[in-house]
Amino acid sequence: MDLKAVRTFVAVADAGWFQEAAAELSLTQQAVSKRVAALERDLGVRLFTRTPRGARLTIDGQAFLPHARDLLRAAERAAASVRPGRRALRVDVIGRRLAPADLLRGFRRARPEIELDVVTLFDVDAAIAAVRSGTIDASFRAVPLPARLPDGMEAARVFDEPLQLLTGPAHEFAAARAVTPARLAGHRIWMPGLVAGTEWAGFYDDLAAAFGLTIEVTGPDFGAEPLLDTIADSPALATLVGERTRLVWPADQDLRRIPLRDPTPVYPHSLIWRGDNPHAALTALRDHLGSLRDDHRDVGTWTPQWARRPQVTEP
Repeated sequence: MDLKAVRTFVAVADAGWFQEAAAELSLTQQAVSKRVAALERDLGVRLFTRTPRGARLTIDGQAFLPHARDLLRAAERAAASVRPGRRALRVDVIGRRLAPADLLRGFRRARPEIELDVVTLFDVDAAIAAVRSGTIDASFRAVPLPARLPDGMEAARVFDEPLQLLTGPAHEFAAARAVTPARLAGHRIWMPGLVAGTEWAGFYDDLAAAFGLTIEVTGPDFGAEPLLDTIADSPALATLVGERTRLVWPADQDLRRIPLRDPTPVYPHSLIWRGDNPHAALTALRDHLGSLRDDHRDVGTWTPQWARRPQVTEP
């Protein structure tokens, strides 16, 4: 099986658009289409359905996607096994459309010579276990500071991501330049992707308690596209997204991303790693993330008590 075609298929599945996948792979859109078409001929099935709202996986495409990811990981492990000292840095992110993945893309642009193997694990417990066992080198997660981690593991807060309200054009706040979290009380915020017991669900539980919000998690989670469809057509429903969450929608949906201010809720992304990990690229990643820190990022922001930095009192 042509691994370039498999990698291209995964890129289109993640991006949801052939054009965006082409930009990600530094290829022309025609080259991406040809690779996917060749893979479909080899498999004898359609993998995508093209719609005005992007490329959507068929049932066969959905079935093939996890195996395609496994193929790419297996190929990377095979290549790394004969490249002493040059193994790809394996990093876990919550999701490939979310801020940690965007931070890694920035790191890759700054250090293109460093190979990355990006994985997505379910929650912080799975991530900690994988880092501790050496299955991965690092993970972006929201963990208490100081982090309550097993001996030998370390964590550092690397990025505070402001939240935004995402609404359709008929929503009450659609024309607002900014909204305070307190004004969201009494409005329906729909987030079907929240899973009880995860660190991100814990963050939003604390956010709801702090500002009297009602966050609905009912209904099946079919992914970003159905969520955007529903929000676009509803005058009452809205959802919350990170400022650096990568979302693409058709122009006719006319969705609005509205900043939250006074205070600005921020999601506290931390990097966790083993202190004895000798991978040189891990040090490079930590240095890169450290260069992005903003000493004033706590001013005018809100984050849960468990993520707040200790206050330093002047003598």
